Amino acid sequence: MKATFAAHTMDATNSVSKGVFVFKNGTTRAKGRKKVQPANSLLDADTNSQLWFQVYKKHWDRLQNMIIKLQTSSYSKIIGNLLKFIEGCQKSLQYEGCLPTAALLTGFNQNDHLSQFEKLAEDIQNNTFSIVVLLPARDGTNLKQAVETIVEKCVESQSSDRSVEKRFRKNQLNLDVLQAWYLETHGKRDAKPNLILIVPDFELFNTAVLQDLIIILDSYATQLPFVLVFGVATDISTIHSVLPYHVTSKIKISVFQSEPSTTNLNNILDEVLLTPYCPFHLSSKVFKLLVDIFLFYDFSVNGFIQGFKYALMDHYYQKSINALSAVIDDESELNAIIHVLSSSELEQIRQLPSFRTYVESLKNPQEVIDLLTDDDYLKRSLTPLIMQVHNYWFTFHCALHILQTLVGDLPKAPLGKRIRELYCRCVAADVTALPEFKECIQLLSFLSKEEMLQKIQQVLYVVLAWVERNDQLSIEGCLVYDVAPVEVMANELVGLSDQLVEARHEPIVAETQEDKSTFLAPHMGRQELREKLLTAAKHSKSESAVSQAIENIMDYFVKRIFRRYLRPATSETVPLVELFIYKDSTYLRQHIVGAPRAAIHIALNNPQHYMQCECCTLDESSCIVPSLPDLSIAYKLHLECGRMINLFDWLQAFRTILDDDSRNDGSEQQVDPIIQARFTRVVAEMQFLGFIKTSKTKTDHVTRLTW
Repeated sequence: MKATFAAHTMDATNSVSKGVFVFKNGTTRAKGRKKVQPANSLLDADTNSQLWFQVYKKHWDRLQNMIIKLQTSSYSKIIGNLLKFIEGCQKSLQYEGCLPTAALLTGFNQNDHLSQFEKLAEDIQNNTFSIVVLLPARDGTNLKQAVETIVEKCVESQSSDRSVEKRFRKNQLNLDVLQAWYLETHGKRDAKPNLILIVPDFELFNTAVLQDLIIILDSYATQLPFVLVFGVATDISTIHSVLPYHVTSKIKISVFQSEPSTTNLNNILDEVLLTPYCPFHLSSKVFKLLVDIFLFYDFSVNGFIQGFKYALMDHYYQKSINALSAVIDDESELNAIIHVLSSSELEQIRQLPSFRTYVESLKNPQEVIDLLTDDDYLKRSLTPLIMQVHNYWFTFHCALHILQTLVGDLPKAPLGKRIRELYCRCVAADVTALPEFKECIQLLSFLSKEEMLQKIQQVLYVVLAWVERNDQLSIEGCLVYDVAPVEVMANELVGLSDQLVEARHEPIVAETQEDKSTFLAPHMGRQELREKLLTAAKHSKSESAVSQAIENIMDYFVKRIFRRYLRPATSETVPLVELFIYKDSTYLRQHIVGAPRAAIHIALNNPQHYMQCECCTLDESSCIVPSLPDLSIAYKLHLECGRMINLFDWLQAFRTILDDDSRNDGSEQQVDPIIQARFTRVVAEMQFLGFIKTSKTKTDHVTRLTW
């Protein structure tokens, strides 16, 4: 009987290609599914216990929590407005005869686009009396599937008993059933729930299906209170270009704008990454690389964050001593990290260029000897040195925000408008020596008295915000920075602003009559008179008290703030600064910027590089052996050809390598059908990969596309 069943099975599953065939044997699936086990870490226990990994994980977890908190707070504003819109749909009469529709403009390449709409659906479900259906494009490839998905999710959301769902088979799920179920369940209630249909990926949705779906939903709108929510990644005009007038006339759109990707990234940089509370910093080249990838490639905030995460991980992985740059709550935590440093790691610290500069600057010979020979003394000396770097970043970022406040709104913004633009300039070189900086100072000196007072007030708000933040950290028991320079800065700015308030516009020095008479001396030549007039034009201008006060203020900003606190962190200026800055832009580019063509070439030219198999081992990269994959053989053969490749010659070469008989015989006998089929497949794969294309001039040739 088993043989009969097997024979029957083979007859029923005859096929040209191999496949997997499922035969139901009457068994049923178990009611409960096994819980998914959490994935184990790919790293072994030794790696997880190392200092660099523990510090990296703690640092990244803190940064990630801050980023999530920031994104959640910005996203909550949109959710609040959407919830008000949905609640208003129940009470308002303005939507009679049309479907209320919310168009949520999310911006393209937002991080976790679908998860945002899942969170939105959850918030609508929890905060309003609504039935929410999330309908992504993959669940609405045709009208029947879209309707079945809507009805099924509506019934599931309100059915606590799983047996209720069994009343409807898949082919019975239609809007008539949904209407009957809705009236039966909620028809006698005074307050009836809205049916919220969320389409998270509007641009990906099938246009014809969406048009028909809206028209059908509108026909049921008298009994079923539908509310549509479209997730639009581009622009509101996309809706009008996709939906014709007879469809858009059925909906009434309200637009909700979320933060663009650039704004989202600027907030993350200003509040999390470019702050002293994230002591890990990127060099100018590395930071510019990540920003350029964001601005010129994908506008993906998540991609930028992952690139920053990779740089952070690589920084800690390179040297364990880089763990000293971690975010610390207090000095005791820093001392604990220093305590576990080994002698070899302390020797790495001694070899840092900035440490050598620091040692050479010491005047006490005994202190120099102790730092270079005594490990215990070096450990005791590391804490004040590390705290000095933390305080450097504190004053650096405070001065950076002051500079952004002053020059961010200048005409044409010579230095840039955003913190990220100023950071690139300031961390690379002395910003006060740049011609753009001098242009900004000249523009600021042209401000009126009222405008300069307003600028100083904005700067004071920035300075006081840093002082208050430090006080808050002190209350929380965290690391407290040295705010004395910032407080002195605030007091001196208050004094300069008071001088500007008291200043008047009357000239201080007036031109006398004697000075005028010297211009008209007898027997004076034309050239001499011209020189005297030019000299008088430079020195005889009357200067008011206001202009002098503004000049003093600008001189204070340049000499006492920017030249002192915005100096770039180098080995000559800041000891142990190498522990805090990641500079390997070349290595980072190799790992986060894909090079698909190079990877494909390596994979096809030398498969053993990726497959790590013995059968693909080659003495030289140009060798071709029969054990190579068919695609690799065809690729190597096509590299030997010119612009046009004769398919018959290519097939004969391919056959010669695979078939031992044809290689020994040397005759053009009938090609084995199996070899011909394998060759046909690899030619199609080569065309799919973009190496060749069919020729219009010669039907038996293909054109090579890469060189």
